[in-house]
Amino acid sequence: MIRDFPQQAPVSVPLTPGNTLDNKSGHYLDYNATAPLRDEAWQAMQQAAGLTGNPSSTHRSGQAARKIVEDARQILAAALGAAPVEVILTSGGTESNNLAMQGLVGCVHRVLVSEVEHDSVLQAVRHVRGVSVEMIPVTGRGVVDLTALHALLQRDQGENFSPTLVSVMLVNNETGVIQPLDDIVTLAHAHGAYVHVDAVQAIGKIPVSFRDLGVDLMTVSAHKCGGPQGIGALMAREGLPLAPQMHGGRQELGRRAGTESPLLVAGFAAAVERAVGELMTQDSWPMDKPSWQQTFESRIKAIAPDVVIFGEHALRVPTTSCFAAPGFSSESQIMALNWDDVYISAGAACSSGKIRPSHVLRAMGVAEDLARCAVRVSWGYATTFDAIEHCLASWERAYQRRRSLSAQPVPAAQNMNQTATHPLGFVGGSQAESRHKAVQGSVL
Repeated sequence: MIRDFPQQAPVSVPLTPGNTLDNKSGHYLDYNATAPLRDEAWQAMQQAAGLTGNPSSTHRSGQAARKIVEDARQILAAALGAAPVEVILTSGGTESNNLAMQGLVGCVHRVLVSEVEHDSVLQAVRHVRGVSVEMIPVTGRGVVDLTALHALLQRDQGENFSPTLVSVMLVNNETGVIQPLDDIVTLAHAHGAYVHVDAVQAIGKIPVSFRDLGVDLMTVSAHKCGGPQGIGALMAREGLPLAPQMHGGRQELGRRAGTESPLLVAGFAAAVERAVGELMTQDSWPMDKPSWQQTFESRIKAIAPDVVIFGEHALRVPTTSCFAAPGFSSESQIMALNWDDVYISAGAACSSGKIRPSHVLRAMGVAEDLARCAVRVSWGYATTFDAIEHCLASWERAYQRRRSLSAQPVPAAQNMNQTATHPLGFVGGSQAESRHKAVQGSVL
């Protein structure tokens, strides 16, 4: 017998690019985790959503879907200085980094990665078999130690080995530090090494050209620059012997199996085109907001003179500030600002809901106690200075409250109906609401 289930009305969710926390219920300052969807991306996705067809199908509907994918590939290639054949569409930065780390197995004998790489690189190389993996140290400013890299590469001289793969991110997701990629590529190629760069955090913040960088592999992602989540690309130099890591169909010229999504690819291309185009316009946000970083950090240091700005003396993108106030834990800061509807993150990865010290800061020689106090504020194209002002005001209140209560234990609510206590002693709301609003950690 077939059972009839009661019909439920569909839930209507407003899906508009303007429905972001920047201008609605709070102040979103976690762009390095993900950026709000751009209008251009949303419009491109709406157009693609009206089409039904598998890009691999040979009928007219399928070929219309294929045209969307290939037009988007052309846009991505033009915006990022690559040939269309070099653009391998993936599910995002993590998959692209995994493909880069594992796709050259059998062609390389060793992988060198910097100590401040994203976890999707560091974890991927741990699962690569048949090659040795060595870490490239960084300086206290978070910059790759070029002397150490040179010494590591020199060990290949005179040996009958297959090449080395060097992997370094262009812009660090926690500190915003820009790596000296020109010097790294020159050193690596002089020793016959391949170079992979994770450029996820660089798109739309600094000029990025796959061709001009001279690298062999480059990772990009849509949602860090205002595109949809779940889509990215790996740029692979034409002729590079890259083995697929996902098997099935022959999509992406046999380099990555799986049906391409015209909707996501269209949004990806539109976002990248807009983000890159903004860098060319003098009145666009990247040209207009570099002073915000300096203003923000000078005011933070005025509030708390013992604050440490990580990467302060290195070249950084002007949209990220990672800092720590000794004794003021990351979790307390995030929860306090979240209470005020200001959304930032910790300079640490989240594991099972617990904030652990940042491997990036530890690689920079930062003491564990101080690393546990690090937070990251990051902004972008839709941010207003009002959000920065709210963040500063909220952080100052939290910092001053922390100082006054530093010796006092935080009272705990006894049951679900009791009044919830702010992490720094303020009172308001229910415990359930407090739990709902609490931020467990950060997405890097």
